[in-house]
Amino acid sequence: MGGASVDASPVTPAPDLFSVADRAAIVTGASSGLGQRFARVLAANGARVLAVARRTDRLEALAAEWPGIVPCTADLADEAARAGVIDTAVAEFGGVDVLVNNAGYGNVVPALDEPIASFRAMLELNLVAAFELARLAARPMLDARRGSIINISSVLGLVAATPIPGSSYAASKGALINLTRQLGCEWARKGVRVNAIAPGFFPTEATEGMEAGKPGGDFVLQNCPMGRFGEPHELDGILLYLASDASTYCTGQTITIDGGWTAR
Repeated sequence: MGGASVDASPVTPAPDLFSVADRAAIVTGASSGLGQRFARVLAANGARVLAVARRTDRLEALAAEWPGIVPCTADLADEAARAGVIDTAVAEFGGVDVLVNNAGYGNVVPALDEPIASFRAMLELNLVAAFELARLAARPMLDARRGSIINISSVLGLVAATPIPGSSYAASKGALINLTRQLGCEWARKGVRVNAIAPGFFPTEATEGMEAGKPGGDFVLQNCPMGRFGEPHELDGILLYLASDASTYCTGQTITIDGGWTAR
């Protein structure tokens, strides 16, 4: 008699499935905000983390709090500094397992008022630097035939920010999402996964002053289906999912964590 087959493959306990213990990770933009949180979460779960940013004092304070974190001062807008980040990670850890491309910034300038130099500078850090770091990190990952690259985009790479202005930011984050798709497919058969997280509005230096009653704040609270900003810990799970073996069949994807913002 026939019947439906039963999957008898082993079931991995969640702590093992989402484990990043002993993995070598790089987190850019780690001196504050979401980047600092990402570095702490990975270190708290056993990863060795190279925390990259321009502000040395903040990185050293972070490393003093978390022994698994190694500070690395670098201005990623400087092309020459990018290769040094990967070289430092390889020298410190012997390789790279995870890259979190978080460094970036935004501005609130109407399109007609933004100088072309400002637009180019935004693309250079938010997009070009992420592309170059991904390529550099991919080389040791491809040699090892395993690795995870996580690009931090934004819901504003998926939908317009209006009435908040910010063409250069939206353009850079939208391009990062399609770059994620392309690199994820290019390296899919070689063991390297590339995915993106698109956060909604979270409390960071970039959103400082957007509380209720202030410019932009009421707009977010009134239009977000959950009626609030996200809390930093609400990105912990997706970070560990993408950094660990829990997501071994996931590549080229952008996962939104936005309180329902893009579902409206």
